[in-house]
Amino acid sequence: MTLDPAGFTIELSNEQETAQLGADIAIILKAGDLICLSGDLGVGKTVLARSCIRYLANDGEFEVPSPTYNLFHSYETELPIAHFDLYRLESPDELEELGWQEALDQGCAIVEWPEQGFKTLPEYAIQLSFIDVGGDTRQVTFSGNDDFVGRISRSLEIRQFLKSVLPSAVTRSAMAADASARAYEVITSENDHFLLMNSPEMPDGPPIKDGKSYSKLAHLAESVTAFVAIDKVLLDAGFCAPEIPGFDLDKGLLLIEFLGNDGIIDDARKPIPDRYVAAVEFLAELHQRSFSAEVDIDGKTTYQIPPFDEQVILAETDLMLQWYVPYKLQSDISSSDAADFAGLWIDLHKTLQGFEHSIVLRDHHSPNIIWRGEKSGTDRVGVIDFQDALLGPSSYDVASLAQDARVDVSENLERIIYDAYIKHRKLLAVEFDEEAFHASYAIMAAQRATKILGIFVRLNERDDKPQYLAHLPRIEAYLKRSLRHPILNEYRNWLEKNKIVTFS
Repeated sequence: MTLDPAGFTIELSNEQETAQLGADIAIILKAGDLICLSGDLGVGKTVLARSCIRYLANDGEFEVPSPTYNLFHSYETELPIAHFDLYRLESPDELEELGWQEALDQGCAIVEWPEQGFKTLPEYAIQLSFIDVGGDTRQVTFSGNDDFVGRISRSLEIRQFLKSVLPSAVTRSAMAADASARAYEVITSENDHFLLMNSPEMPDGPPIKDGKSYSKLAHLAESVTAFVAIDKVLLDAGFCAPEIPGFDLDKGLLLIEFLGNDGIIDDARKPIPDRYVAAVEFLAELHQRSFSAEVDIDGKTTYQIPPFDEQVILAETDLMLQWYVPYKLQSDISSSDAADFAGLWIDLHKTLQGFEHSIVLRDHHSPNIIWRGEKSGTDRVGVIDFQDALLGPSSYDVASLAQDARVDVSENLERIIYDAYIKHRKLLAVEFDEEAFHASYAIMAAQRATKILGIFVRLNERDDKPQYLAHLPRIEAYLKRSLRHPILNEYRNWLEKNKIVTFS
């Protein structure tokens, strides 16, 4: 089967495949979707609609009566859905009275026999046309709304991938979206659980400097190849990263081991100190290893781990100028102040070259750490979401954990985490320069806070995710802590001069 986002046809061999198609549609539904099912009696329209609703209800036995006589039923599922059957509609004018537009304002809708109610389908509708081709086989043609056709095309591509990797039937459950463009699903096959990473190679975005996009400048992973490579590096070094039973690098699909759902914070989103200490001891052991920039994935594909170079520093810190400063000050700063800002970060990057370097996982904080309490030592700490890893200052991930962007880490707990790292490194290392590491930690903590302030405002203003603004006070407080180190005096002075950070 070749899937074409412009429209495509598939064959369904039995009722079970029709129901599976309903679930594969449900997993990509969003508010405003209008799905119109056309075809003769008995071709599977109601089977598909019922399966779709049961998926949204998270109940395979959920009662979904046919709306033939009532014309419609609505369901208060997580994404509300209305099911219309217009077979007995006497006049298209009655459709408005049924409230189909109100249903789309609140959620989504499935309409059987749409030709009875619509003279012309709305341009945003997706049409599934069912044809009986003999026996139990049905052909279903998708057409209409390009966005929806693209989403269902990708969903069916995922189903094909899962069939090629797992021999038994599987169920799919979408996970809540995070700040990235990647999507995840929980995959259940018999008694096993996996995660599906859906990360197609994305358009690189517009150039912002020297003909390069932000992702190029910041060395962000643009394909799943990076995840597979870093995963191999960690597993080969004896650390707990997920096994990968199957992947398709070209299509951007990975099936990865489910390490568990226990984390290092409690139900009230408070840090669990012992787990944070274990997570930083994992870093101490990681930083004792040496890592090559080139990773051989499978004897045919290699991956080059990028460096934490000057262009990364400048691209990431510039996010403060582009997003946070206008938000904070309601104005831009002068070009000379912007030049000074870039200059001081160039100097700080040069300073970092004299400090210890290792692999930088880049997001070693609570959302990406799995706690495995039944294990011992560093095996208790499972790590995920490391595809953007670099080779750079080892202090970066320590700062990422001890100043967790999503969780309030008190100064006292930050000191406990930091001291645990120093103690563990001294136990492991023949030589360890604590003073140099402290300076490196201050710079990397400040750099990370500077970047995240920009990212969280960008998520609000560009991506319509206002929930990230609630994290700003925490990041601002972290930045102030880091600025106490004398190596950051110039940066502190710049922030105070421009009224971006004030100290009482």
